[in-house]
Amino acid sequence: MQWEFNLPVKLVFGSGKRNDLAKYIDEIGGSRGVLVCGNSFCKNGVANEFLRLGGGKIVEIFSDIRPNPTTDNVNDCVRLMREVDADFAVALGGGSPMDCCKAACAIVRGDDNIEPYHSSLKPISAKEAIPMIAVTTTSGTASEVTNISVLTDINKNLKQPMNDPAMYSKIAVIDPELTLTVPPQVTASTGLDVLSHAIESYWSTLNQPICSACSIYAARLVFEWLEKAYTEPENLTAREKMAEASIVAGVAFSHPRTTGSHACSFPLTNIYGIPHGEACAFTLDYFVKFNAKHADGDGRLDALAKDCGFDSAYEMADEISAMKKRMGMRSRLSEIGCTSDEQIAELTKKSMSMLMKRNPIELSESDIGEMYNKLK
Repeated sequence: MQWEFNLPVKLVFGSGKRNDLAKYIDEIGGSRGVLVCGNSFCKNGVANEFLRLGGGKIVEIFSDIRPNPTTDNVNDCVRLMREVDADFAVALGGGSPMDCCKAACAIVRGDDNIEPYHSSLKPISAKEAIPMIAVTTTSGTASEVTNISVLTDINKNLKQPMNDPAMYSKIAVIDPELTLTVPPQVTASTGLDVLSHAIESYWSTLNQPICSACSIYAARLVFEWLEKAYTEPENLTAREKMAEASIVAGVAFSHPRTTGSHACSFPLTNIYGIPHGEACAFTLDYFVKFNAKHADGDGRLDALAKDCGFDSAYEMADEISAMKKRMGMRSRLSEIGCTSDEQIAELTKKSMSMLMKRNPIELSESDIGEMYNKLK
């Protein structure tokens, strides 16, 4: 085995750590910044709190971001950053503000829109980037620790990730207190995204020892603490454990990336509007059993299950299914309005991204079609 590991992001973890924002801005040499966040933070006063915490160095707020950010959102954000001559940005929120901000920061000192970068027609240059501080408010995407931005180009009807070293944040602040107000259904969805990151990165063909150790640790935390955070939203210990699971799972998939469940999540979200984490979990239990049956000759997946307290990968898959049901997550195509052969064929075709090649055995369109038909 040969592997490399590099994660050029400073991680700051702990309740109340957001209060040190001015120190982090000084650390990256920022003087004029833009806060990138969802509009809800403007309405509930959290954005204004961050303006204050920034010590006067955050000069504008950009909040026009869709739940699944678009290239238009990024272009508007870039335009504002250029207008105020921003030399840093603070991203506040979950995956959507993070992804929008990462992409905007990566190109702001250039002179182009995001589309040619998103479609791989133009490479990102580090000379065009400004530094970013990421402050997460959900325990799920781990976008604050990756160099991936998932964007939708509405004109091309294309949702796909882009990634580059210039898109890493400089500092990621994980303050579990910021997750206390996350609604139960969002807690469930984002928590299952964490589990998907952990399990998929573990079996990815690009797996490596450091990331695999993180995968095990994060998965174990999710099985123990997610439902406590779901049923007891104000339980700070549960929120801290899920925040810990999220960031550790982010490290876990930072190099191996994700596989089949994430590939399937994109059309499930684009076509049927399922939130990202719920969409990842939609197929996760199926893939656990599929890989246990067809790609676990060395018993590695069973070993993961045993590390998480189960007798086998099949038992772990059954618990994922039960967790989804207990938390009101959907897992049958009939529940989302995908019932005809034509709809299933479309869903199958649009699930076939390169992520399928990272599965322990490469997944064919026939394999995915068979899966969806079993999930009717």
